Amino acid sequence: MVPEHATRVRVWNRPIRLLHWGLAFSAGGAWLTTVAAVGWHQPVGYAALLLTVLRVAAGLGGCWALRVGRYARFTQFVRSPGATARYVRLLLQRREPRYIGHNPLGGWMTLALLACVAGLGLTGWLYTTDRFWGDETVERIHQALAWALAMLAALHVGGVLFTSWRHRENLVRAMVDGRKRAPAGDDIG
Repeated sequence: MVPEHATRVRVWNRPIRLLHWGLAFSAGGAWLTTVAAVGWHQPVGYAALLLTVLRVAAGLGGCWALRVGRYARFTQFVRSPGATARYVRLLLQRREPRYIGHNPLGGWMTLALLACVAGLGLTGWLYTTDRFWGDETVERIHQALAWALAMLAALHVGGVLFTSWRHRENLVRAMVDGRKRAPAGDDIG
């Protein structure tokens, strides 16, 4: 019998995992500070924005300090719309391949979440400037993005749970320890 650690491969390094969880907690914290501890909303929102900038830099491969592995790079997991549509067809037929990194839907979800947090950071900052202070349009956009982020986060968690179930693999654990089951057969690396 092969020990479990021998059948698992490193997918995400510690800096990428810390960015992931830091973004999750700062986005959740920014949401919570709209109703309690309101004075923390702005600093927590700026922390989320900073983490987003770092994650985008890492995804583009331009953040040397994060020692980005291949699975964290956008070029590895952002698939074309055609490839994503093929994946969805296979998913609906229950024949989708297992991906070592992000599957095509997960890749697009990552971009959508990052774009939403970036938009929230931008509109939140604009709302503090002299020109846009009290601007209802900026406030409405900020609120719409906050609700969109909540919806995307729920879909993201649902997708992680669904994919974990479909491929009999604990993806939450993988984002904690950085390892996933080694590729086999039809898996896509």
